Amino acid sequence: MTSAQRAAPWPAIIAAFVFAGMLAAVAAIDNQRLVIALLCAFAVVWMAAMRLGVLARVERSAGQHPHALRGAILLAALAAVALLHEDNFGLLMIATVLLYATCCIGLTIQLGYAGLSNFGAAGFVGTGAYAAAVFNWLPWLPDPLVLVGAGLITVIVGSLLLLPVLRTRGHYAALTTLAFGIMFGVFVDATPVLGGPQGLKLAGITLLGWDFSNDIRVANFVISFYANYVLLALAIFALAIFIASRLDRSWLGIWLDSVRLDEIASAVFGVNIGWWKILAFTAGNFLAGLAGATYAKMMGFIAPNNFTLADSLMLVSAVILGGIGNRWGALPATAILVLLPEKLQFIQEYRLLLFAIVVVVILMASPAGLVPRRIRRLDPGVVA
Repeated sequence: MTSAQRAAPWPAIIAAFVFAGMLAAVAAIDNQRLVIALLCAFAVVWMAAMRLGVLARVERSAGQHPHALRGAILLAALAAVALLHEDNFGLLMIATVLLYATCCIGLTIQLGYAGLSNFGAAGFVGTGAYAAAVFNWLPWLPDPLVLVGAGLITVIVGSLLLLPVLRTRGHYAALTTLAFGIMFGVFVDATPVLGGPQGLKLAGITLLGWDFSNDIRVANFVISFYANYVLLALAIFALAIFIASRLDRSWLGIWLDSVRLDEIASAVFGVNIGWWKILAFTAGNFLAGLAGATYAKMMGFIAPNNFTLADSLMLVSAVILGGIGNRWGALPATAILVLLPEKLQFIQEYRLLLFAIVVVVILMASPAGLVPRRIRRLDPGVVA
């Protein structure tokens, strides 16, 4: 890569701080009209950045300077936590956005990389959440193993769908996952040992002797305990981004692309279609289960109505809105889909109508999503 093609790290660093500031502002402000004004301003700036090529420069900068971007994201997250240190609801919203974005990264691996439609994502998130609740009955089991074990349980449960998923394509595969999501809700609702419709309570997370249910006290400065979950959710989201990045930037991503674009041609050239679908399905389900377990421990309570078909459709919508196949689009799209309905409570039942209109308008203005996926280039040292 020539020096002319080398991008500076500043665009990615500035973008990380701007987005973190906007997210913290929307999460903290209670004045709904001010929230709408901020969202409109954000939409205008975003569209201008797309038209002027600023987003492309930011993405190129992020790809060439990943360490600078990770450091900027960490510092921006710490700054947001410091600004919202006493705002329980604001910190809870930020942690929720990060965990939902992690689920969307898993869906991006499945849908955006391998072309696997998954309309039962909430069922896999719920599997991880209920697995964490069951592990909660074993007080001697440390919480790190609970979270990882919940992700592995989700993979095992998801393996039951491998045969129908591998033997179907397109709409039929989507119906298979959709049926799983519905069956999951019916199963947990009708199982008394899992709490039935009343749900289950869970204890908070304790990590290396650090009780996440306690506020953080530094001298006379008190930080809400939800800051613990924000930092943990950020670490899990970073793990998801790392996994998706390693897949996309390696020869594995090329094989996944070939499976998504043309299964028959890939099989003719010796690509094992089933193996790559299993890889994508497993990785995506693990991230969903891990995020679901963390969300359950953070909320302290789960019930069947937390993991409905509407939640599955919201996760798929976030992947489409962010840009199918672009892992970085999951975060702004999830922020819109999670925060907007919460902040539009003043218009009551009409908030979902306005929410749907906003999504449709965004997709009309940018059919490829907020952060369109660039065409892969196979130049030496450059993988889009």
